[in-house]
Amino acid sequence: MVSPSTPAVVIAAPASGSGKTTVATGLIGALRRSGSSVAPFKVGPDYIDPGYHGLAAGRPGRNLDTVLVGPDRIGPLYRHGTAGCDIAVVEGVMGLFDGKIDEANSQPSAEGSTAQVASILGSPVVLVIDARGHSQSLAAVLHGFATYDAGVRIGGVILNRVGSARHEQVLRHACDKVGVAVLGVVPRLTELEVPSRHLGLIPAAEHGAAAVAAVDAMSDLIASHVDLGAVRALAASNVSAAAWDPVAEVGAHAESRPVVAMAGGPAFTFGYAEHRELLTAAGADVQVFDPLRDELPAGTAALVLPGGFPEEHAVDLAANTVLLQQVRDLADGGAPIHAECAGLLYLARSLDGHSMAGVVGVDATFGKRLTLGYREAVAISDSSLFDAGSRVTGHEFHRTSLVSADADGCGSAWGWRPWDGGSVREGFVRGGVHASYLHTHPVGQPESIAKFVDAARR
Repeated sequence: MVSPSTPAVVIAAPASGSGKTTVATGLIGALRRSGSSVAPFKVGPDYIDPGYHGLAAGRPGRNLDTVLVGPDRIGPLYRHGTAGCDIAVVEGVMGLFDGKIDEANSQPSAEGSTAQVASILGSPVVLVIDARGHSQSLAAVLHGFATYDAGVRIGGVILNRVGSARHEQVLRHACDKVGVAVLGVVPRLTELEVPSRHLGLIPAAEHGAAAVAAVDAMSDLIASHVDLGAVRALAASNVSAAAWDPVAEVGAHAESRPVVAMAGGPAFTFGYAEHRELLTAAGADVQVFDPLRDELPAGTAALVLPGGFPEEHAVDLAANTVLLQQVRDLADGGAPIHAECAGLLYLARSLDGHSMAGVVGVDATFGKRLTLGYREAVAISDSSLFDAGSRVTGHEFHRTSLVSADADGCGSAWGWRPWDGGSVREGFVRGGVHASYLHTHPVGQPESIAKFVDAARR
């Protein structure tokens, strides 16, 4: 018999920009300070918010993305991520009911939405309302959200950016009118703004001591203005599935443990906690290193270069010439290399004029155009991760582009059809190298991790 699942609250909002991350991060920190062991989650493919969640919780922030891993894995991943915790805080994505846009016909759906995840978990939603500009009409907004989907329960609201005591009084009256409990009232403060850049907040790993200070300030704010007892009393879930088990996904391996080097540090912050867990379960000895200052770990047999912001650190990356040569040698020797987005840029000849590893004959530059969205992709070439014809769901999220290419000898990594009916071929495969802009979630295709580690072992 499966034990009761850890209770949770889902922090959502009517729209992006309402303050979900501040409230969710502050709530995680405030609950932890008051004695709770908190499991932090983020809906969707976001890598940045979980970094702040992890600082607040003292444990890894994790993602719940029904598009990348499928709805059936949300419950097991939730169980896995809440082990040893007494409450979970799940930060939503965009507006509560905003989901994936179908690339084939540009039609919106509920897939990937915060509402879908809340329904799967059986957890109540706490709406964060940006109170600026709201008055009595807030009652109609709340009525609409409370009745729009019978499978989603609005458990209460946190009124954010409230301007005055009079403003609070009017908003409380609107909430009372439709029977929605007010769990907190957060005043309008500008000093809590966390620095951001072109893809959102600056990752916590880059922001260093300032990120810790920001998380402490968020925790102070929420502890002072939100009823933590009421949040605890509201939290609930009804996940009946057993916990996700990485060993069961890839099988036990008693053979030699090849060293798989995984880039980390300020330039490579985009990754899922389950990636390292699956690599380890598949038999790898995972060693994290910082390409800004380190060399490859001794005995490296394979390399993982995840996403991040190498364009912000191009000078320092280019200065580590010893590592760049090691990576070239590793690639020339046929070792498996898995590079996603930032990893692709690192393997390029140059990034904004700064010399990179030159493993793939392309040059990259930062631009103004944001490329963003889920992709239903097919592997074009056999590689150290995927067999040609394998189908995956991935996600693109970048403002860089490849401005010149001379990738002779490389096959394409992926192909897909965008909304306009055309066709896209993207990424590069050469020897053991698989380099692409497309982010994938390893839980969605664990067989690729087993294949990668087997290649490293050989």
